Amino acid sequence: QVQLVESGGGSVQAGGSLRLSCAASGLTYNAYCMAWFRQAPGKEREGVALIGRDDRAVYADSVKGRFTISQDNAKHSLYLQMNSLKPEDTAIYYCAARRIYCSWSNADYWGQGTKVTVSS
Repeated sequence: QVQLVESGGGSVQAGGSLRLSCAASGLTYNAYCMAWFRQAPGKEREGVALIGRDDRAVYADSVKGRFTISQDNAKHSLYLQMNSLKPEDTAIYYCAARRIYCSWSNADYWGQGTKVTVSS
């Protein structure tokens, strides 16, 4: 049974930082592209950052230069360091895994989400 469990969400003021974590189990971790998505109230889900099996990272334009995605293959863990947070970053953040290839539009497995609230 595949499980993706996010943690690290919370409330922060604009300009602050948060670090999200995702613990993966039940899958062959290094066979998957890992990603962070988010969904703001009243908006569609959007991709935030992807990291491939070769550790190559790709970011949405809206977070480039502020967010950093990383992973620890030995710990089967994914991270998202979020700096210089803005109110428009407020959303539920989801960890996702897609077998082999990265995609901005879908995934094979999703976590339950962790809420991030940024106040002005």
